[in-house]
Amino acid sequence: MHALNRNLNNGQEQGIVFVRRLLAWLAGTLLVLVLAAGGLLLAAFERQALVSRPATITPESIAQARRLLLTNDPRRLQAGEVRRTVIPAGLLDAAVNYAATRFANGRGALMLAGTQAELRLSLQPAWLAGTGHLNIAATLRSAAGLPAIASLRLGSLPLPSALAEPLLGLLLASVGYGREWHLARQAIREVRFEGDYRRIIVGYIWQPALLEHARSLAVAPPEQELIRIAQSNLAGLLAARAPGSRIPLEKVLGPLLAADDTLAGRRATLLVLAAFLAERNLATLLPEAAAWTRVQPLQLTLAGRYDSAQHFVISAALAAWAGEPLAEAIGLYKELADARHGYGFSFADLAADRAGTSFGELLLSRSPELDQLLGTDFTDTDLLPPLDGLPEYLRQREFHQRYGGPGNPAYDRLIAEIERRLLALPLYRRNGAS
Repeated sequence: MHALNRNLNNGQEQGIVFVRRLLAWLAGTLLVLVLAAGGLLLAAFERQALVSRPATITPESIAQARRLLLTNDPRRLQAGEVRRTVIPAGLLDAAVNYAATRFANGRGALMLAGTQAELRLSLQPAWLAGTGHLNIAATLRSAAGLPAIASLRLGSLPLPSALAEPLLGLLLASVGYGREWHLARQAIREVRFEGDYRRIIVGYIWQPALLEHARSLAVAPPEQELIRIAQSNLAGLLAARAPGSRIPLEKVLGPLLAADDTLAGRRATLLVLAAFLAERNLATLLPEAAAWTRVQPLQLTLAGRYDSAQHFVISAALAAWAGEPLAEAIGLYKELADARHGYGFSFADLAADRAGTSFGELLLSRSPELDQLLGTDFTDTDLLPPLDGLPEYLRQREFHQRYGGPGNPAYDRLIAEIERRLLALPLYRRNGAS
């Protein structure tokens, strides 16, 4: 019996020693893996950004995007229709930079060389702010279907290119875009880079599901409900007014923004007001809106001008939904287009655009001063700088002769004057309009 007990005790001791050694080995292995992962993580982050450029968008890019949409209007495409389209390299480069700026707190660039393209991204997540940049560089080559990844680097760390597409698919699926990624892979049949011509050829098969998913990405179901409520609020506020009457914008803007003071609710309000002032049916963006409450047709004015109200609200909505660079580029593009074909270039309209863009940015940042203003009986002079003396109705030849365009001293002086007037208003001065 004593011998049996000794054997059992020896076995227990040996078992304990084995478990301790196993735990020590696991702990050591885990430490090695942690240190290796830390090393890889450190190799991925760099002090210098791979891409350093402004977050601006040019009117030329807006014009190119407009032409691209007109030639690939989804409302005119049939399911299963095979199309090929030409995308200017500069437009895709601007789109990459815009997306990196807007959604990833970084910068991006796309450069063509022969039949290949180099994609560069410098991202700075919030948890990495002030300590470094996550630099990504990928070489893409023309291929049937989506572009093939020839090489991939994460900071100074090279990664196997064969892992890039599966990892991208897993990443997109993890954040809820797996279905869209699958549809894109099915729809795109060819991507060809033509560096000599500064263009990308894309062949695709149109699938109506792409449009539906794009709509759901642009406006999520909870946002759709807020837009419906904002539309109902606007209709109710204007119901007692005579059709065609003129109403100061501030008498509508204040009550509507007060009806739902959440950021999502205010963005919805600006979108509804922008569609109303642009005389666009929300059903083109949200088919469900065809059954929503109709709004009484009348005119909203700012400083007594209908066009100023249009420019202010549309720019504010663009800034709140798409960002300041895009809002400013679209405003300038419209004025340059008006110089050619419309009523002429207007610096007064640019001032209304600039004020609206700043208003939208303040709303997006939840500015306390803006909240304070909206709680008062504010007037148009709180929103819009004086427009007196700002040249208007300039046809293209006169505009170029007198002001040249962006970068010309005469043009830049007037833009600086608009900025000076804007910063003289307490709302924008306190918040430092950018």
